[in-house]
Amino acid sequence: MSRLGKQPVAIPAGVTVTFEGGVLTVTGPKGTLTRPVRKDVSLAIEDSAIVLTPGKTVMAPALWGTYAAHARNMIKGVTEGFTKVLEIEGVGYKAEVKGNQIVLSVGFSHPVPLTIPAGVAATVEKTVITLTSADKDLLGQFAANVRKVKKPEPYKGKGIRYRGEYIIRKQGKKAA
Repeated sequence: MSRLGKQPVAIPAGVTVTFEGGVLTVTGPKGTLTRPVRKDVSLAIEDSAIVLTPGKTVMAPALWGTYAAHARNMIKGVTEGFTKVLEIEGVGYKAEVKGNQIVLSVGFSHPVPLTIPAGVAATVEKTVITLTSADKDLLGQFAANVRKVKKPEPYKGKGIRYRGEYIIRKQGKKAA
C-alpha cells in the first residue's frame, strides 16, 4: 500500500485540474501541464483534492504512489515552478545562451550547442547555468543532458555539476 497514494492531493486556489479521457490536465499561473494516466489507477477530483485509488492489476499498487507524486509535482510546477542550477568548473570553460540554444565551451575543439526545449528557460551568469520550468520531468532531463556534455572528473574536478553536488576526488599519481 502506498502511503503517498492514500493521501489526497490538495488543489490550491488558482489551479484548475481536469481529468478527461485518461489525461490529467493541470492549469495554473505558470502554464498548463498534461499527463496520460493508465487505467490501473482511477482518479477522481473531489472537494478541491485529487483522490487516487488503485485497481486490481499487478501494476496498480506501484503506479498508485507514482501518479500521486506526478500530480503533486504538476500542481507545484504550475504554481511555483522548478529550478535546477548547474555550475561550470574549469579554466576557460564557459556557456552562453544564443536564441533557443545554449552553447557550451568546455575544453573540446568545438563549441557544443544544445537546443533548449519549449517550456524551459535558461539563463547564464559567468559559470552558473540556471534552468527553470513548470515541468519537472522536462527540466530534469534537459539538466542531465547539459551535465552529460562534460561530467565532472575526479582528479581536478573540471566539468559541469549540479549546485551542491559533491565530487569524490582522487589523489592521482605520486611524485617519485
